Amino acid sequence: MGVLSNLEPSKLFYYFEELTKIPHGSYNVDAISDYLAAFGKDRGLETYQDDLKNVIIIKEATPGYENEPPLIIQGHMDMVAVHKPELNINMKKEPLKVAINEKEDYIYAEGTSLGGDDGIAVASGLALLDDETLKHPRLEVVFTTNEETGMEGAAGIDLSMLKGNRLLNLDSEDEGIFLTSCAGGLRLNAYFPVKEVSADGLSFYEVEIGGLLGGHSGEEIIKGRANSNKLTGRLLISYEQPGKDKVYISSLKGGLADNAIPRVTNLTVAVKDGESFEKFVSSFENDVKKEFASKDPDLYVKVKKTSPVENAKLFDAEGALKFIFTCPNGVQTMSGDIEGLVETSLNLGIIELTEKEGAQVVHTTFSIRSSVESAKNELTEKTVLLAKTFGGETVTSGNYPGWAYRADSPLREKMMGLFEKMYGKKPALKAIHAGLECGLLGNKIKDLDCVSIGPDMKDIHTTEEKLYISSSRRVYEFVRALIEEK
Repeated sequence: MGVLSNLEPSKLFYYFEELTKIPHGSYNVDAISDYLAAFGKDRGLETYQDDLKNVIIIKEATPGYENEPPLIIQGHMDMVAVHKPELNINMKKEPLKVAINEKEDYIYAEGTSLGGDDGIAVASGLALLDDETLKHPRLEVVFTTNEETGMEGAAGIDLSMLKGNRLLNLDSEDEGIFLTSCAGGLRLNAYFPVKEVSADGLSFYEVEIGGLLGGHSGEEIIKGRANSNKLTGRLLISYEQPGKDKVYISSLKGGLADNAIPRVTNLTVAVKDGESFEKFVSSFENDVKKEFASKDPDLYVKVKKTSPVENAKLFDAEGALKFIFTCPNGVQTMSGDIEGLVETSLNLGIIELTEKEGAQVVHTTFSIRSSVESAKNELTEKTVLLAKTFGGETVTSGNYPGWAYRADSPLREKMMGLFEKMYGKKPALKAIHAGLECGLLGNKIKDLDCVSIGPDMKDIHTTEEKLYISSSRRVYEFVRALIEEK
C-alpha cells in the first residue's frame, strides 16, 4: 500500500506517488520519460518519444465525441530537485519519501522538494488517459522536459502530429486562478571598451549605493523600486562638469543576476575636485531618498575617501556610464487588456568592470520581458541601438516567446462558465510577467487557444514544498468535467 493510497481520486494520487519513486530532476529525465512512453504503449495508445525525451500520448475520442474539437493537456516532467544539507540522499538515483500532513491537508517529501511542480500535471494526464469511464474528445497529452532550466523540451518538441488547437496547461500553483498570458523574455549583454588613464592629481573615493529592497524582475518590477545600477549611472553622469571635472572608475560591481533588481552597487572612482564630489554625493543622497521614500525607505549612498589600491588601474568609461544613465529600465508598457499587468519591461541587473578577451570592459546585463513578441523585439532593438551609440557591443541569449492575451478565447469562456456552475463563483483571470511554456507551444500550433490552471502549491522548488490534497482533487475533477462537457 502506498502512502497516498487512501486519497481520492485514487488514480491521480497513485500516479503521483509512482512518479515520486522515479528520480526526475532537470537533465535527469530519461527514466521518467521511458516510464511515460511505456505507459502509453502498454495501453495501445499512439505514443511518441523524441530525442529530447519529450513524450506525447494520444487517445482517440470516445463514441459520441468524435466531432468535438481535440483537447491538448500539457505539463512538464522535470522537477527542481533539492534536499536539506543534513540529508544524505542522491536525488539522481533515490526515490522521494512522500508523507501527508493530514491536519493541514497537504503532501510533502521528507527533507526534499516534492516535485508537485509539475508532477501533479503529469499524474493528471496519466489518470485521465487511464480512466475508461471518461467520455472525451481526442485527448493529446504532452509531457515536456527540462522546463525548469530553460524550457528546452518545449523549444525543441515536434507537435506536427497534433490536431487540436485548444491547450490546457497544468503548470500553475493557485486554484481558482486562470492564467491567460505570460511574458516572454531574453538576456541582453552589452560590453563597453574603456580607456586607461593616469591617476596623477586625482582623489579616490569608495561609493556604495544600497539599502534597496530589490526583488524578482518579473514579479516586483511593477513596484517601481530603485535600481542601484541605474542610480550609479545617474550619480556619476549628473556630477560630471564639462571642462571642470570628470569621473574615472577603478572598480565597479553591481547586482547578482539579470532577473533580480539590484540592491547594491559598489565602485571606486577618482575625481579632480574631491570636496565638490563629496558635496554632490550628499545632495544626491538626499534627493533620491526623498524620491524613493515610500518604495525604498532604507536607500543610502555612502562615499568614503580612500587610497588607490596598489597597481590598480584607472579607466575612462564615459560611453558605458552614459549608457547606464540613459538606458531604459523598469516598466515600459502596461497591458491594455488586463488591468494592473505589466506587458513589457527590462531590468539592468548587472554592471561590472571586468575583462573580456584580454581587455578591460564595462559589462552590463539586462533581462528583457514582454507578453507581446513584437514589443519585446522592439525594446531589444532599441537597447541594442543605444548601446552601439555609446560604443558598446551586444549579445542576446535565452530567447523565449511571450504568450499574448487572447481577447477571443472559446476555451477560456467555456472554462469560466463551468467553474461558476461547479463552485458558485467566478474564477480570477490573471496574467504573469514571467514565463510559461505556452508561448513556445503557441509558436508551433496555429491559432492556439490556451489557459493555464493548477492546484494550490506552496514553497515550490524548496524542501518545504507543499501540494494541497483537497485542491488537487477539485482541480482534477474540474478538468475531468471540462473534458466531458460538450
